[in-house]
Amino acid sequence: MSKFNPQVIVPLPLPLPVFHMLLSLSAGERHGYALKREILERTKGKLNLAAGALYGSINKMLDLGLIEESDERPDRHLDDERRRYYRITSLGKQTVEAEARRIRELAEQAEICLNLPEPA
Repeated sequence: MSKFNPQVIVPLPLPLPVFHMLLSLSAGERHGYALKREILERTKGKLNLAAGALYGSINKMLDLGLIEESDERPDRHLDDERRRYYRITSLGKQTVEAEARRIRELAEQAEICLNLPEPA
C-alpha cells in the first residue's frame, strides 16, 4: 500500500476537474479560462469544463485551501483586469501528488489482475 501524507486532509479520490486543475497549477499560476483551455488540450478534448464546473471547482479548491488567489498580475496592457489568477498551495501540491500515486497504484493493480502487456 502507498504511504499518503497524513497531513493531507482532502478526501481522495479527487473529482476529475479538480485533479486536472491542480496538475495545471503545479506548473504555475493560471486564470480560470487558461485552466479550461489547458485541460481541454491535455485531455485531447475529452474534458471540456463548462463555466459552472470550472468556477464551482475553483471555489471548492479555494475553500479547501488547495489553491489561493494570486496578487501578482501581468502588465495591464497584456491582461484583462477582471481575470483572477490562482496558484497551488502546499496542501494542494501534497494532495495532487497523493492522488497521482493513488491512480498509479490502481493502474498497476489493473495491469496485474488483467494480465495486460507492458506499454510499448
